[in-house]
Parts: sequence; structure tokens; C-alpha cells
Amino acid sequence: MATTPIRIALNGASGRMGQALIGLLRSDARFELAYAVVSPQSAQADAPVWPGRPLRFAHDWSAAPAGIEVVVDFSSSAGLATALDFCLARSTALVAGSTGLDPALVARLDAAASRIPLLRAANFSLGVAVLTRLLREAAAALHDWDLEIVEAHHGRKQDAPSGTALALGAAAAQARGTTLAAAAVYAREGRPGARRDGSIGFAVVRGGDIVGEHQAMLIGTGERIELAHRATDRAIFARGALEAASWLATRPAGAYGMDDVLATRMRLHLPE
Repeated sequence: MATTPIRIALNGASGRMGQALIGLLRSDARFELAYAVVSPQSAQADAPVWPGRPLRFAHDWSAAPAGIEVVVDFSSSAGLATALDFCLARSTALVAGSTGLDPALVARLDAAASRIPLLRAANFSLGVAVLTRLLREAAAALHDWDLEIVEAHHGRKQDAPSGTALALGAAAAQARGTTLAAAAVYAREGRPGARRDGSIGFAVVRGGDIVGEHQAMLIGTGERIELAHRATDRAIFARGALEAASWLATRPAGAYGMDDVLATRMRLHLPE
């Protein structure tokens, strides 16, 4: 039986993730791209989203049509704030992928989840969602083992450690009944002394065109477990964001993450 496509809007549509999403949406029958917002400073402002369709990039949300069911945001703090205003006004689901948010905006997002379905993630890869779940379980089971997280990205990346590495560390810390703020060690040089029990160490690699690699090492006496994920194609993040959007469009108001999407996929494929 045919289903009605989900009406989706993109915020940050001219960025790398926005362009990747548009590319996937061309052939994804689950969705209808209803609106696409770019910054007024974007070189692609006022350009058609694709030839042969009346949809063009917009500078803001003022002309957004009725019936948008989910907004996917990969823009900036300021862009996300305007998308959040729109979603709250229209009771529309929001997939938020923008990072580097200030505490005030994070607080607004937390409060908004009581009114709209809202899914936030530092990384939309389904593989990273699985890695996070595995690490959470391993960190709890091996609570007295040392834990080190190593991440590698291209040389142009501005922040370190990556948001994904920090999210992995936070998941492991929570599983051990502590917080990342209390457990994290971000730098070692000179003579830092012996490793502090219960700490979570981070190491960073930058170079070339590495898309993204994350490795968690749980190190015991005489044995070691290594959990790793390597991304070789940036399209995985766009595909994951669309999976999140499809899942979120039918959810009630609440705060969600990629682990919720993963849990649903697991239930659907478990044997009766």
C-alpha cells in the first residue's frame, strides 16, 4: 500500500551536510522536500534547489508552507535557534545536528522537548550508534578496566576531541556511575604521573582527508578489548539523519537520540 511522503524541510541546505541530504532526497520516496533554508550570506541563496522544480532556497522561515512534518538542521547556533522557533510555532518535529551550541540554546532545546519531538546527535552514523551502545555495556561490565578513546579526523577540523569522541566518553562515564567532567583526561605530557584510576583518556589525530575514526580501548591486565568505527564516506551521516527524520516524524513530544532509532530497528528485526 502506498504511503504519503513525509514533508521535510532542511536548515543549512547549502552546507556540506545540506547538499548531501538534498542528493539523497532526490531518490528517497519516503520524503518530499518542502522547504530549504540557507544563510543570506550563502553563495547559493535564491538558487533553485534542483532544476525543473519550483522549490528555491529561502533565507528564513517566513514563507514556509503548511504541512511540514519534520525539520532537519545542520546550520549554526543562530540558524538552529530560528529553526527551533519555527518548529515550536508549528508543532513540528526537529532533528538537530548543529554542534558547538551555547548553554542557553541547549537549555532551550531541552525545554522544547516537552512540546515537540526533538532528536539531537553529535553523529548520525548508525554504526556509531551501535559503537556507543557496545561501549556503554562494556564500560559497565569492565568497570575497573582502563579506558582510552582515540579519534582521527582530517586536518581542517577545528575542534578536539571530536563531538563524537566526547559523546562516547560521556556514555561510558554514565555507565560507570560518574560524569565525563569528573573522569576525562585530555592531555598528557612531561611527567603527568601514574594513570588515575577510573579516568577516561583522550588522544587526537589530525591529518589528510580522514573522514572520521573512533576507537575505544578497554585495557585490563593481560587482555584488551578494542571497539572501533571508521567512516569512509560522509554520506553515512546524511543517511543516518534521514533515518532519524523518518523515525521522528511519527513520535510524540520528547527528547530522543540515535540510540532510540537503533532500538526500534533492533525490535523490528528480532525474531518473534
